[in-house]
Amino acid sequence: MSIFATRNSRVLVQGVTGKEGGFWTKHMKEMGTVIPFGVTPGKEGQVVDGIPVFHTVRRGMERFDADTAMIFVPPRFTKDAVYEALDAGVKKIVTVAEGIPLHESIQIRGAAQSCGAMVVGGNTSGVITPGEAMLGMFPYWIERVYKPGTIGVMTRSGSLTNEVTAEVVKAGYGVSTLVGIGGDTVPGTRFAEMLPLFEADPGTQAVVVIGELGGTMEEEVAEAMAAGIFTKPVVAFIGGRTAPKGKRMGHAGAIVTGTKGSVENKTEALEAAGGRVARKPSLVGPLLKEALNL
Repeated sequence: MSIFATRNSRVLVQGVTGKEGGFWTKHMKEMGTVIPFGVTPGKEGQVVDGIPVFHTVRRGMERFDADTAMIFVPPRFTKDAVYEALDAGVKKIVTVAEGIPLHESIQIRGAAQSCGAMVVGGNTSGVITPGEAMLGMFPYWIERVYKPGTIGVMTRSGSLTNEVTAEVVKAGYGVSTLVGIGGDTVPGTRFAEMLPLFEADPGTQAVVVIGELGGTMEEEVAEAMAAGIFTKPVVAFIGGRTAPKGKRMGHAGAIVTGTKGSVENKTEALEAAGGRVARKPSLVGPLLKEALNL
């Protein structure tokens, strides 16, 4: 089983004729993702890797069914692309663009919530269910990282994802679904909002959270655990443990306010809720084994 990206997903690709869109759409298709059509204004009639291209999402929907949108467009066009997908009734959207203006990220999140939809991103690699479907940009052919299995992964970090997930595989497990929440201050979907999907998925035994210094998303996971909203084992690794105190690090998401957002506070909150926090990536596997009583 899996969440969000499944073998039954029918994915339209916005920006399919672009260099990045075309490259990753080919890999998405090769991994098994079902892609009925693509969209690029002004390029209707073209075909990309066997995928027909339409001017708009609505024109594509008149010919084909799709329930998920994968958006490969520049940040300045992302809001319009998301709105177009939402207007066509799409409920699952992934956008990988980095540098979406903050006020537009807020508008995207609000629009999706008002439509009962879920947007993952921006500033993310996307979502992957190894062996089933991919929405975004993952080197899925690296088997030591993207091996099918029963551990859900949620990540804010692009750089740490492969390293930590490789430790999950090294411990003898694999990945049910990996969700790149993204590193922006206002992501379309937060960690805690993905938890109900993993909770309901019988194919997910436990969840690994790859967090970072700054923000409160990891504390929100702890709150969901404490409230009984999420009951499966949680193992976390939080980047930025050695960062100098009081210094703003990395991207816009790495902002510490008071005690909130510090690695220490995140660790304390997760452990108090029954989670396990690895002090280094190599400890993620052993903590998973401990959590699953193996």
